[in-house]
Amino acid sequence: MNVVSLFNGMNTGRQALENVGIKVNKYYSSEIKPYAIKLTQHHFPDTIQVGDVTKWKEWDIDWQSIDLILSGSPCQDLSAAGKRAGINGKKSSLFFVFVEILEHIKSLNPKVLFLQENVGSASKLDVGIMSRALGVYPVRINSSLVTAQLRDRYYWSNIRTKETMFDLVTDIPQPKDRKIMFKDIITDGRVERVKANAMLESDYKQFIKNPIKEDIYIKSRIKKGKQNANIVYVDTDKHTCLNTSSGKSRIQESLKHRNETTGMIILIYEVNNELRCKTNTKQGFDIVTENHCLDLSFPTSTTRRARVTKGKSPCLMESNNNLYSYKDGLVKIVNQTEMERLQGFHDGYTSILSKAHAGSLLGDGWTLPIIEHIFSYIK
Repeated sequence: MNVVSLFNGMNTGRQALENVGIKVNKYYSSEIKPYAIKLTQHHFPDTIQVGDVTKWKEWDIDWQSIDLILSGSPCQDLSAAGKRAGINGKKSSLFFVFVEILEHIKSLNPKVLFLQENVGSASKLDVGIMSRALGVYPVRINSSLVTAQLRDRYYWSNIRTKETMFDLVTDIPQPKDRKIMFKDIITDGRVERVKANAMLESDYKQFIKNPIKEDIYIKSRIKKGKQNANIVYVDTDKHTCLNTSSGKSRIQESLKHRNETTGMIILIYEVNNELRCKTNTKQGFDIVTENHCLDLSFPTSTTRRARVTKGKSPCLMESNNNLYSYKDGLVKIVNQTEMERLQGFHDGYTSILSKAHAGSLLGDGWTLPIIEHIFSYIK
């Protein structure tokens, strides 16, 4: 099989084909991130890199020989986490470049197969536009069925279709629920330093000109008010997790020396041996247990300040993956291995990259077992 993969990212499509036993003759990858290309060539050195997708007419490809074209066009303008510019937004409009390439291949090889993926939070209007452009409506699959991650996505494909009264739809069945929970993918060991994570340090600097040496992650600025009793935080300088009692005095003393009127409030606190996460719900908090994932990706948001997802991890993102586990009284940020597991990859798959680069690719990529499931229907 000869394959063209647009927006190739971490090369999940190629890995999925290999895993389901489909032989690849030539694999053309369109990708511009250096660390994505580095990971692709590490695992599959025979990958042919063709560069920027907008320059596809310059690529040296025998288009008639292409059997499968893959596309995970940018979702930033479609996602609920973005600015909702829509399919015509600056990044998400690259979908139409994929359509151009697909139509060109179809004119030479009408039997070419395709797969297009995008976010489940896309508006009905945008889903309709993409469906009409591709001539088929998508199937919606949540990665929570095959991993410990909540990742809702649309998949458009002609690999297997069926006709309804009005439309042609993608006919890929839902995969069997593997019942993998967040607690199942947590590793033992110490927390890793997150150099790219300025989650709360940047917020902290708005109020303290000379922030303390330790990165304090589980804090957020709101209106000046009464602080809760205990603090849970991650000391990245020592690469260890500190519990509430050992961390409390150090942070409070540092705050006192720098500014006694900062108006800071604790997002995570302990009451009656319960770890609570401050939320914007009517109750005002969620209780965190060892089965839950704690999401602090948007600590200063008025609507997404802190969240607890029960049994599963929230969706990995290209950035701001500030996800924590809680065990034995300690709060620990997810490490690189755990992020790999959340997307269904084997441990160490991204080990040649930094955690920041690995997190970017994993958060922006496809869930491997889902793509394997779809490819299993290729005849």
